[in-house]
Amino acid sequence: MPFVAPSKWVQTTSLQDLVLLTKALGDETRLRILALLQDHELCACQIVAVFELANSTISKHLAILKQAGLIQSRKQSRWIYFFLTPQPQPEIDAAFVWLNQCWQADPRLEADRRKIKDILQIDPVELCRRQNGKDCC
Repeated sequence: MPFVAPSKWVQTTSLQDLVLLTKALGDETRLRILALLQDHELCACQIVAVFELANSTISKHLAILKQAGLIQSRKQSRWIYFFLTPQPQPEIDAAFVWLNQCWQADPRLEADRRKIKDILQIDPVELCRRQNGKDCC
């Protein structure tokens, strides 16, 4: 399904903003993270557990998504939680409409959703202990 940007977006979005947004959307892992964040606010450790990638790799993906304005974070105790930007810019909102249409029945995203349900049952301290051998996040 082709993406049609609102005409206002084409007129007002700077080239640099467009590069940040397309870079953020140009990676499968980042798209999968966005799909998970549609349903849940997630701790970085929970995201790491879904993808079974290094903390530094997930951190880089999250930084790119944050820089593009797609996600935000909040710190609670030792944990940093990530969530979709509540009132995104119009171009980001338009991108999410398009993404939702594209990834409705994707089996990989459905597997991610099943996996996060199990991960959300694990205490964050225990999850960090499993990942790092100690209490950290």
